Amino acid sequence: MSHPEPRPEPTTAELITRLSEQTSRLVRDEMRLARAELTAKAKQGGTGAGFMGAGGILALFGFGALIATAILALALVLPAWAAALIVTVVLFIAAGIAAMVGKKKVEDLSPTPERTMTNLNRDVAEVKESSRHDQL
Repeated sequence: MSHPEPRPEPTTAELITRLSEQTSRLVRDEMRLARAELTAKAKQGGTGAGFMGAGGILALFGFGALIATAILALALVLPAWAAALIVTVVLFIAAGIAAMVGKKKVEDLSPTPERTMTNLNRDVAEVKESSRHDQL
C-alpha cells in the first residue's frame, strides 16, 4: 500500500501571495456586497420619499378643504365675501408670522462649522507641538 506523500509546507512567499490574493478578493466581495446593500436601501428610500411627497400633497389639499369649510361656516352668519375676506386676512397674518420666525432662525445660523473648526485648530496645534518636540 502506498501512502500519499505529504505536501510540503508552503513557503513564506507563497503564504504572502495567498494572503494578498485573498485579502484583495475579500475587499472586492465586501465592496460588491456594500454596493448591493446601498442600492437596495436607496430604492427603499426613494419609494419612502415618494410616499411622503404624496402625503404632503394630500395634506395640502386637505388644508385647502379646511379653509373652504371655514369660509362656508362663517358664511352662515356673515355675507360670503366677508367670510372669505376674514379667512384670507387670518391666513396672511399666519403666513407673515411664519415668515418672520423662519427669517429669525436663518439669521441665527452661522455658515461656519464651529465644532469642526475647533477640532481642526486643536489638531493643527497638536501636530505643531509634536513636531517641535521631535526637532528638539
